[in-house]
Amino acid sequence: QVQLVESGGGLVQAGGSLRLSCAASGRTFSRYAMSWFRQAPGKERESVAAINRSGGRTSYADSVKGRFTVSRDNAKNTVDLQMNSLKPEDTAIYYCAAKETYSSATEFRDYDYWGQGTQVTVSS
Repeated sequence: QVQLVESGGGLVQAGGSLRLSCAASGRTFSRYAMSWFRQAPGKERESVAAINRSGGRTSYADSVKGRFTVSRDNAKNTVDLQMNSLKPEDTAIYYCAAKETYSSATEFRDYDYWGQGTQVTVSS
């Protein structure tokens, strides 16, 4: 069982930055590929960024490429999402998710564990 707890959300003006963090319980964090998703009101959940088990591979949604950076620290059981040049359309609840895998892939069709989410609001 893995528990994921996100933190770092808040209110920021357009053009500003936020850093989200997801802390995972357990001693097998390096077995999990990690992803960040977001869901805005009235919209479907979408994948934002993903990172493989080792941290050597990452992938991003086109809408955030060049602005967001995902990273992980397997020694600390954390995965972070650095968000720069934020836009009002980035407003959403952000979730981290974990997928246990032996693969080096970054993204998966389904995930084993989800966090409770953290609100990010970008004002114009």
